[in-house]
Amino acid sequence: MRRISIQLSILLACLVAAPLRLAAQQPQYTVVDLGTIGGTFSLAGGLSNSDWVEGFSTVTGDPGPHAVLWRDGTMTDLRTLGGPFSVAAWRPGDTGNAAGGSETGAVDAYPENFCGFGDNLICVPFFWRNSTKKMTALPTLGGNNGFAAGINNPDTVTGEAENTTPEPSCAGTTQVFQFEPVLWIKGHVQALPTFPGDPVGEALSINDRGQATGWSGTCTASLHTLLWQNGKATDLGNLGGTFSQGVDINNQGEVVGISFLTGDAVFHAFLWRKGVMTDLGTLPGDVSSSGDGINNKGQVVGGSFDASGNSRAYIWQNGVMTDLNTLIPAGSPLYLLEATGTINARGQIAGIAFVISTGEVHAFLATPRNGEAVVESAATAALTQRPKITLPENVRKLLQRQGSFGRFKGGLIKPQ
Repeated sequence: MRRISIQLSILLACLVAAPLRLAAQQPQYTVVDLGTIGGTFSLAGGLSNSDWVEGFSTVTGDPGPHAVLWRDGTMTDLRTLGGPFSVAAWRPGDTGNAAGGSETGAVDAYPENFCGFGDNLICVPFFWRNSTKKMTALPTLGGNNGFAAGINNPDTVTGEAENTTPEPSCAGTTQVFQFEPVLWIKGHVQALPTFPGDPVGEALSINDRGQATGWSGTCTASLHTLLWQNGKATDLGNLGGTFSQGVDINNQGEVVGISFLTGDAVFHAFLWRKGVMTDLGTLPGDVSSSGDGINNKGQVVGGSFDASGNSRAYIWQNGVMTDLNTLIPAGSPLYLLEATGTINARGQIAGIAFVISTGEVHAFLATPRNGEAVVESAATAALTQRPKITLPENVRKLLQRQGSFGRFKGGLIKPQ
């Protein structure tokens, strides 16, 4: 599949049983199940400082997702631009403006399945203006398809857009044409430079200063983590491996993302700050991790994975990575799988969770108690673990189906 989220695809492996440790921490977060718009799956892809949660949810019958916004207990279906499906999977603006990708009703003459839904319909980037409740298509670079990702408060949108140049590195995939990293400024598309020699790329997140991060490489590999500012692309390096990808950026210009280590066998979350890329490691016993979001306080969230792909959501701050499941009430009906939805200035965290009672996977929102969570030392946090759960087969299939939508291109960062 072209567009596979590392977060979701890693969750395909079963969560294995583990003993419950005896010690316990005081719960630091309250957690809310954000539900769905009628289906059995939802994902939180982004979280604003004003509590807007952007993501997608399957609809009744689970044929596929619609882009959605959540706030104050209300879920808004953003619907589509004429096709059956749409996705929004990054941080929205503080006014509730959002961006993503939507199918149209038109068949693509080149069946690229750019949105990842397998129905050969054209996929276009969109901008959602919350004040008018209207979804508008954004222009491409001449090709049929594109996809919008992040948005900042001045409403500059990041993403990717096709041109009309066939790309040889796409041989063996459904993709035919080059796709370039772009910005949309007041609805006008602007191509961003790639690393010299890289034919394709994608801009994923942008801060309020106009700095953006993402990647460039070939059609099947994200070779360089990039920072764009003032029209220039800077390679931020890697953790020793071939593939890397910038995922989120805060207003201090600090970038988090994912990089393979030397040998390309496992990947770790990284934090790039003032020219230095730091390996954030994993939770105890795990081998890989993803850096999904960072706020202006430098708190990082994502997922940590063991060798079998079992996943736990985490928060990293002051050099300590902590399992979020140890910071919520022990009797929570949700097991937090990954903080795919980033972290905002209030320390709220959004992501995906396994609903223990129903076997479904839903978006969650975790809010610090008393305004700010107190994350204890790594040694103390490691004393408490909720037992891991074996996911039912139907849930694994659901994750596999939804894993083709919305956050990353297939094969770029996910080991096969």
